Amino acid sequence: MTAFRQALPQTLPQALPQAPPQALAWTIWGFGAALYFIGFYQRVAPAVITTELTQTFALTATALGNLSAFYFYSYVAMQIPTGILADRFGPRVLLTVGGFVAALGTAVFAMATDVTWANMGRLMIGGSVGVAFVAMLKIASHWMPARQFAMTSGVALAVGVFGAVFAGAPLRLLVNEFGWRNVMWASAAATILVAIITWLVVRDDPAERGFKSYAPAKSAHAKTKVLDGLKQVLRYRNVVLMFFIPGAASSIVLTFAGLWGVPFLTTHYGLTQTNAAGLCSTMLVSWAIGSLVFGAVSDRVHRRKSIYIGGLTIALLLWAVLIFTPRLPYFWLVALVAATGFFASCFIISFAFAKESVPARLAGTVSGVANMGVIQGPMYMQPLVGVILDRHWQGAAVDGKRVFDLASYQQGFSMILIWGVIALILLMFTKETFCRQFDSKP
Repeated sequence: MTAFRQALPQTLPQALPQAPPQALAWTIWGFGAALYFIGFYQRVAPAVITTELTQTFALTATALGNLSAFYFYSYVAMQIPTGILADRFGPRVLLTVGGFVAALGTAVFAMATDVTWANMGRLMIGGSVGVAFVAMLKIASHWMPARQFAMTSGVALAVGVFGAVFAGAPLRLLVNEFGWRNVMWASAAATILVAIITWLVVRDDPAERGFKSYAPAKSAHAKTKVLDGLKQVLRYRNVVLMFFIPGAASSIVLTFAGLWGVPFLTTHYGLTQTNAAGLCSTMLVSWAIGSLVFGAVSDRVHRRKSIYIGGLTIALLLWAVLIFTPRLPYFWLVALVAATGFFASCFIISFAFAKESVPARLAGTVSGVANMGVIQGPMYMQPLVGVILDRHWQGAAVDGKRVFDLASYQQGFSMILIWGVIALILLMFTKETFCRQFDSKP
C-alpha cells in the first residue's frame, strides 16, 4: 500500500496553473497606475500655484515657465532608458524606486528656499514618474490577455487625467486652506505610501503568485534588439516625423491647462483662481474623452493620416479663436476650452501611427520615441511662452506678481499656432498605414 501511495502522484498529471483572477490582475495594475496618477498631478500642479510660486521665489514669467518645464526635461530623458530598465529589473522595482524618488523630489520642492532647489525638485519628480507608463504596460502584458491591452492603455490615460483634474480646483482649495508648502509635504507623504504599498502588493508576473502568465515568449536576441532599437526606428520616415508632430497638439493642452491658463483666465476674464483651475480641468477631461474617441474612430475607418490632419486642423482653428478673441461670453468660453481640448487629443493617433510604421519587434522602442514627441510640446512651449510674456511686459504688477496684457499672451500662445501649422505640413509627408502593421525595409 505504501508503495502504491508513493507511485500514485507520479501517475497523475500535474494541474496546469490557472489564469490570474481579473480582480487580482486589475489590483496589481491599479497600484502600478498610482504612480502615473501622481505623475499627472505633479505635471500640472504649478498651473494652480503660479501666484504662490511667483511671490515665494520672485519669479519672472521666464523663470516660472522654466520651473514647470524642469519636470519635462527629465521625463523626456527617461523614456528610452525606461524600457531597458523595466526589462532588466521589472516594473515592481521600477515603480517602487520611482515612487521614493518622486517623494524625495516633492519634499525638495516643498522646502526649497530658492528657485534652484525648486528646479531640482521638479527635475527629480519628472524623471522618477517618467517610468510609470512603460511599467504599467509591462504589468498589463504579463497579467492580462492581449485583447485587454488596448483597453488598459485607455484606462491608463483616464487615470492620469484624473490626477491632473485633482491638481485643478481641489488642489487650489487645499492650497487656499493649508498653503502650498504644506500641501506639497502631504503629497510627498502620500507618494511614499504608494511606493511602500507597491513593493508589498505588486508582482512582475502572475507566476510569482502561482498563476498563469500572459507574457509573450522572449526571443534569444531580445536584448540586442532593444539596445539597437533606437537606431533602427529612426530609419523610418514616419517615426522621425512623429517625433516632431504630436508636440503641436499636446502643447495646446499642457501649456494652457498645465501652466498659463490660470493666470490668463484670472487676468482677462476676471475668474477666481479656483474657477480658472476648474476650467483648465475641463480642458483636460475633454482631452481624455477625445483621445478615446479619436482612437476608436481611427481604428474603425482604418485611417491614421486623414483623421490626424482633420483633428489637428480643427484644434488649431479653435485655439486661434480662444487666444485672439478679446472677450468671449462665459458659456462660449467654457465650450471653446472643452472643444479645443477634445480635438487636441488627436495626438493619441501618434502612438498607433508610429507603431504601425515599423516592424512589430520594434514596437516598444518606437512607443518611447512617440511619447518623447508628445512631451516635447509642453517642454518647449511652457518656458517659451514665459520668455515672450517677459519680453512684452508693460511693467504692471500686483502683490509682486507680474501682470501681462492680452497682446502679450497672444504673442506667446501664437508660438503654439506656428508649431501647429508646421506639424500639419509635416503630416502631409507621412505615409498612411491603413491600420496595418508595416514590416518592410524603410
